[in-house]
Amino acid sequence: MGQSSAAVLEPHRARHPLNSPIRAEPAPTAPDHTPASWRILIVESNAAEAETLAHGLRRHGHEVDIVATGRDALHTYRTADLVLLDLELPDLDGLEICRRIRAAGELPLIAVTARGSELDRVLGLQAGADDYLAKPYGFRELMARMEAVMRRACPQPSAAATAITCGPLHIDAGTRKVTLDGRPVETTRKEFDMLYLLASHPGTVIPRKELMQRVWGDSWSRRTVDTHVSTLRGKIGASWIITVRGVGFRFGPG
Repeated sequence: MGQSSAAVLEPHRARHPLNSPIRAEPAPTAPDHTPASWRILIVESNAAEAETLAHGLRRHGHEVDIVATGRDALHTYRTADLVLLDLELPDLDGLEICRRIRAAGELPLIAVTARGSELDRVLGLQAGADDYLAKPYGFRELMARMEAVMRRACPQPSAAATAITCGPLHIDAGTRKVTLDGRPVETTRKEFDMLYLLASHPGTVIPRKELMQRVWGDSWSRRTVDTHVSTLRGKIGASWIITVRGVGFRFGPG
């Protein structure tokens, strides 16, 4: 990535001399409300830009992973709800990464890059990006674009969507909210979809492959579901999701 470009995330104060790289810092205000928590993968070779962006996203309640190369992105993206992809990477062409991710499924992806010409935008969108944002950019604009992409990828259920209550655990498909003992449990989009699917079939063992295909589409791996099950158990307790060895998972009482 060009060294002269830097993502302008929010109004900030320079903390370095003028001859040093400027590191944008989010303003120390309360985070804006966001309707959901997502697991976001940042693919960015500039460590300072990646950390600054990750800091802002975490302040808004999102889980963030960072990788610096295209190869790492291809090994990691299946556990994400949304990918923010820089197109200038040290090992592989960003457009090719975009094509591979899109060929594997419908994972939301936004190209965030210094390539800002009309041709670059066209190529990025043709490669499969859901949106394209050129640097420098405003953090609030990025958040708005992320929310728009996620709305298209995961439309809200109708008002008649079913809510499931099992003891202290309440799962509301209409609002996509989970509470345990009356306390809210923050879940990512895929975590909620997986939990709701299992809870919709209490006592039924759902095969691993079926679970992955219904939640993640055609792009799935054993590590993807295991990672999400482990994270979800950490949030609601291990006894709600029971592993049936060699088959899959079932929903069980806490």
